[in-house]
Amino acid sequence: MGNALIINEKDNVAVSIEPITKGTEVSCKMNDGSIITVTALEDIIIYHKLATKDIAKDEPIRKYGQYIGVAACDIKTGQHVHEHNVVSKKKSA
Repeated sequence: MGNALIINEKDNVAVSIEPITKGTEVSCKMNDGSIITVTALEDIIIYHKLATKDIAKDEPIRKYGQYIGVAACDIKTGQHVHEHNVVSKKKSA
């Protein structure tokens, strides 16, 4: 079991399934059972997203294999991904 889930191999974010404290090694479980590990750079609230790789400004954010917005700034691996650093698909349309 991991403490975050990656639903689709195209995703560049994982969804936390428990509160995560800054500095925690987060096990992100993928659908195929494989796990990638990232270090949380900040506290992550349950069911919120964290970056599983570095995401450059203006790069698409993908969750559940779907485009949900673009990075409003550079986002580092392990950083909280939310409205403070993402321009949502709805806002950009």
